[in-house]
Amino acid sequence: MAALNVSCNHSHIHIHIHIHSSSTASSVVPPTSSASISRLALSSTLPHLRSLSQQPFLSVEGKRQLRIYSRICTSLSVSSAMASGIVKEELPPALDSSSDPPAIFDGTPKLYISYACPYAQRVWIARNYKGLQEKIKLVPIDLQNRPAWYKEKVYPPNKVPSLEHNNEVKGESLDLLKYVETNFEGPPLLPNDPAKREFAEELLSCVDSFCKSVVSSFKEDGIGEAGAAFDRIENALGKFDDGPFFLGNFSLVDIAYAPFIERFQPFLLEVKKYDIAEGRPKLATWIQELNKIEAYTVTKRDPKELVESYKKRFLA
Repeated sequence: MAALNVSCNHSHIHIHIHIHSSSTASSVVPPTSSASISRLALSSTLPHLRSLSQQPFLSVEGKRQLRIYSRICTSLSVSSAMASGIVKEELPPALDSSSDPPAIFDGTPKLYISYACPYAQRVWIARNYKGLQEKIKLVPIDLQNRPAWYKEKVYPPNKVPSLEHNNEVKGESLDLLKYVETNFEGPPLLPNDPAKREFAEELLSCVDSFCKSVVSSFKEDGIGEAGAAFDRIENALGKFDDGPFFLGNFSLVDIAYAPFIERFQPFLLEVKKYDIAEGRPKLATWIQELNKIEAYTVTKRDPKELVESYKKRFLA
């Protein structure tokens, strides 16, 4: 049975859940859980609640209460967006060589990205998912005509993403994912379960080799190493059975892989006539569930644009 207590103020929803359940449940969720969730992050939290309400260890009453709570959060999310006027973030134009720099080291955290860069997309997704749109300013850069001040004053490696925070600028997308998780509030993107955290590190260490295996097949006659690479993804998605994502719930691992699979899927389908989801039901479900997460979908590019970009890059 689940006892729920919800209170709220202008910016956050405060949640206290106490679940009376079997020992099986205690290995999945703690008996008592409290959280303070940004109103902007409510839509990211809802999939976790819906998933929890389907778990077999909960009593009928517990499931009923969680479903009611999910509906309350849905209503709060919609009403919060309407009241604040925030439905979707208005994305700023990319800054180029003719653009003036933003105010640098003024105390406002800034995430420098390119809308087209999959590495930058990772950190952009994490920012959105944790409801940090009002705390971390998005500063897009035109990589084809990048401003000189970016290298000179912001980030000498002259790459994206980079994050300006606490009078420092840090880079490297996987490092930034962990940094945002550690240093900012919002729904967690790493579980407390030690086994899941260990598996997360294993998968994060493999993402570069996964991408290289897939890319190596682009100029080959057949599918090459890509098939085996996607088989490994399918197997990894079967590691935990408490949700459709790599660690059960949506996490940094999903964010690390998502921008690249977003690009690989349409490219391989058009150029190789190869459907990465065929014969891989877990991967197919992962893609389907991923596309329900607004924090991710607002960062997506037009698939046709992605395919054309990859054609020019790999097949020219």
